[in-house]
Amino acid sequence: MVCAVNSSGTLVRMGVLALLWGSSFLWIKIALTGLSPVQIAFTRSLLGALVLVVFLRVTRQRLPRDRRSWAHLLVASLFGTTLPFVLFALGEQTVDSGVAGVLNATTPLWALVIGLALGTERQRNPARVAGLALGFAGVLVIFAPWEHAGLASWGALACLAAAASYAVCYAYIGRTVSGRGLTPVQITATQLIGASGLGALAVPVGGLQPVHPSWPPLVAVAILGVLGTGVALVLNYRIVEDEGPTNATTVGYLLPVVSVLLGALFLGEELGVRVVIGMVVVLVGVALTRRQPAAVVAPVPAEPLATLK
Repeated sequence: MVCAVNSSGTLVRMGVLALLWGSSFLWIKIALTGLSPVQIAFTRSLLGALVLVVFLRVTRQRLPRDRRSWAHLLVASLFGTTLPFVLFALGEQTVDSGVAGVLNATTPLWALVIGLALGTERQRNPARVAGLALGFAGVLVIFAPWEHAGLASWGALACLAAAASYAVCYAYIGRTVSGRGLTPVQITATQLIGASGLGALAVPVGGLQPVHPSWPPLVAVAILGVLGTGVALVLNYRIVEDEGPTNATTVGYLLPVVSVLLGALFLGEELGVRVVIGMVVVLVGVALTRRQPAAVVAPVPAEPLATLK
């Protein structure tokens, strides 16, 4: 259960964070009018990395010095940044931004599946199992493969794969990087630097399409990188410090709502009943998977929320 937050300032930061992360899917959609998915992912990673490097200098933190941490975080940057950034942009070529935001909310479901498969997740109480089934039932409602106008397309599958990729990153970081004395900002900054390098390597493969440098896509990708990635992660770090990781996860329930509303308001996307119902079912399922048994006395580490939206 999520506890009450301690200050109105934290509530404001949580609202701003939900807006920044939830609007990411809107900015991706606009950026696609002039840039390719790989170009968007690379620029977003680079701008976000610059913001976090500045934050590290201001707070007198350093990037990791050992090669082992860099090697692990390079793998994490592939699954937690480069792949999902590219996949969401690819998906939004055919899927509404609001739907992409809803599918992003399935990340905790994938994290639980991976944890159960690896044997690292031992809390198998009925509520969590029911939440897992309910969450994926919500995805099925959104996809509606039984309808001619359903969303079971390659674009929707790309968004779903992006959400699963975030979960793979969580599991990998938990097994290789956690406990090595690195702060969340050090980890995330290193991830974004690694993703910038991977993105630069990917540009010759999928990012050399002609650029149409009109203002809307350029402004959109700048906001996406600076605010939706860099500043948003700094805000998340502050909320985790003030309220703890459990309360910080509350923001995750607001992201799909924000993405659906912004898509409808600014892009004229249809606010379909099926998508709304599916979103509610997914979020209820996610809430159930986060429940811990009442008998547990020792504190259980919360799943990380700081996916790079």
